[in-house]
Amino acid sequence: MGHYFTNEKLPSNVKKVDTFVLGHGFSFFTDNGVFSKDGLDFGSRLLLETIPLEEVGGKILDMGCGYGVLGIVVGKITSAHVDMVDVNLRALHLAERNAKLNGVSRFNVFESNAYENIISKYSTIITNPPIRAGKKVVYDITMNAKDYLEDDGKLFLVIRKEQGAKSLIVDLKKIYNVEVLEKSKGFYIIKCYL
Repeated sequence: MGHYFTNEKLPSNVKKVDTFVLGHGFSFFTDNGVFSKDGLDFGSRLLLETIPLEEVGGKILDMGCGYGVLGIVVGKITSAHVDMVDVNLRALHLAERNAKLNGVSRFNVFESNAYENIISKYSTIITNPPIRAGKKVVYDITMNAKDYLEDDGKLFLVIRKEQGAKSLIVDLKKIYNVEVLEKSKGFYIIKCYL
């Protein structure tokens, strides 16, 4: 697999995958060099099936959106406005295409290295952080979310136990109120709020 930040050099091989989540069918175009190109990964599915959708509304940020699964599913089901951001230009192109494919009407897709190009605040930030990009990036995404959340906003994320979930939770608790909403097959679904 190509390096996360340089994968635009991999030859393109776009394919379409179908998935069923939260009672709805979705289709996604994927490609080489994007996370989980063969379909919805277990961690993202668990995050989507665990997020209390009644707490999600207003404006949503899908941080590190990849080809757009989290933002598109949550945006479609809640009809909330979704911003989807990533550093991977191929993923961003797919996310925009997939949002249109799945009938999401209120969305923006743009490049941002973590919060570098984020100028607004959100009621909800959702992320399956790019573990392969390293701990610094994961911590940037999770610890700095507080600066981009509305007063009653929430951060929802998924991380595997073997990828540092327990130490991340300890560090998150220094900033946020933290709840572990679900644990399954080594994946933790975490909710953070101020």
